[in-house]
Amino acid sequence: MKQLRPYPQVIITRKGAKALASGHPWVFEGEVLRVEPAPLDGREAANGCLVDIREENGTWQGTGLLSQQSKIRVRMVSRNANDRFDDAFWRRRIEWAWQHRVTTMGSRALPGCPPDTDACRVVFSEADGLPGLTVDRYGKVLVTQVGTVGMELLRERLYPLLLDVLQADGQDVRAIYERCDSPMREREGLELRKGWWANTPALDTRIVVQENGLSFDLDLENSQKTGFFLDQKYNRRAVRELARGRRVLDCFCHVGPFGLNAAAGGAAFVRCVDVSQTAIDLAASNAHLNNLDDRMAFTCANVLEYLPRLRSDRSFARQEGGPFDLIVLDPPAFTKSSSTVRNAARGYREINQAALHLLPRGGYLATCSCSQHMTRDLLAKAIAEAAHNAGVQLKQVEERQQAPDHPILWGFPPSHYLDFFVFQVV
Repeated sequence: MKQLRPYPQVIITRKGAKALASGHPWVFEGEVLRVEPAPLDGREAANGCLVDIREENGTWQGTGLLSQQSKIRVRMVSRNANDRFDDAFWRRRIEWAWQHRVTTMGSRALPGCPPDTDACRVVFSEADGLPGLTVDRYGKVLVTQVGTVGMELLRERLYPLLLDVLQADGQDVRAIYERCDSPMREREGLELRKGWWANTPALDTRIVVQENGLSFDLDLENSQKTGFFLDQKYNRRAVRELARGRRVLDCFCHVGPFGLNAAAGGAAFVRCVDVSQTAIDLAASNAHLNNLDDRMAFTCANVLEYLPRLRSDRSFARQEGGPFDLIVLDPPAFTKSSSTVRNAARGYREINQAALHLLPRGGYLATCSCSQHMTRDLLAKAIAEAAHNAGVQLKQVEERQQAPDHPILWGFPPSHYLDFFVFQVV
C-alpha cells in the first residue's frame, strides 16, 4: 500500500502478523515493535484512536483501535484498505449484526411466543466487528457493556445508530441502559459506571422478558452481566424436550431458566439448587410468575457439597425430591485463565462424576462449561473420566454450543466459550 494514510502506524512483529493472518483480531503488547505518526499529516497516536497495523517490511495488515494501557494493544476493526470509518461504516456493522440475528433466530420461536430476537445479544464484540462492545436486547431496552477505550470514544456515535437500525426494522426499542461496571474497564484506564444513557428515557430497571414462552423478572441494574444469560436459550429448549415425566435436578440454577424450561416441558418435578439465596429467591419468583411453582422446589446450597450428600443420605435425597432421572449441570466458569485449567478440569470431572453416581440407567445428564479456556476437548475428556470413575457408559444425545446470537468467529478462540453435552446413561 503506497498511498499516504491518515492514521498513526503500529509496526508489529512477524509473529503478530501471522496471528492476524490466521483471523485473530488482536495485537498484543509484546508484538508491537514501535508506534509511528500518521504518514499523511504527522499526527501522533492517542489512546483509543484508529491506527494502521503494518509489518516491519511495510506490509499493511489492517486498521484497529489502540489501547495504550492494555496488554491487548490493538483490536482490529477492518482488513479493507478502502474502508472509511464514518457513520455509514459503523451503521453497516450494526446492520450486519442485527440481520445475522434475524436470519438465524427470527423464525425459531416456539408457537405462540414472541420472536427470539426480542431477547437476544445484538452485538457480540469482536465476533461482530465491534471490539469491546456488547449489546443485549430485552424487549424495549438495549443493555450495553463498553469494555475498551476505543469503544468508549465511539459510544456516543454508535448508540444512536443502534437505535436507528433496530427501529428502522420495526423493532420497539426505546432506551439504552449502560452496564459499564466490569473490572476489565479498569485495565483500559476507564471508570466504572451504570445507568440510563442520557439521550434516551429512564425506564424501570425491573423488567419482565420472555424466553421460550417463559417470563423472567430481571433486574437490569443489579443482576449479573447485563441481566440474563442469553447464550443458553436453545440449550434450555433441548432440556425442555427431554423433561416430560421426569424428575429433574437443576444444579447451579441461577434464576431458574433450565428448571423452568424443564417444568414447562412437562417434568413431574424440578428441584433447583444454587449457592446464592438471591438467585434462589428470584428462581422461586419466576416459577410463581409462570404458574409452575406447584411442581418446582428450591434449595440454597453449595452444589459441590449437595450432590455427594444426595448420594450418601437417601433420606435427604427423598426429602429433596429424588431419585432424579435428569440432571442439569450449568456451573459458572471454573477457570478464567489458561494457568488454572488443570484445577478446572478436576472440578468439572468431580461434579459430573457426582451427578452420574445419582443417575439410574436410562437417565439423562445435560452438562456444560462456559469457560473459553476449558475447551471442548478438555471438557469431553473430563466427562469421559467422570463416567469411567462412576462405572457407567454414556450415549451422546446432542453436542451443542452457545446460541447463534453469540457467534463463534473462527480464528478467534475466545469467541467459542460455551460447550454443552446431553448424554443418556446406558
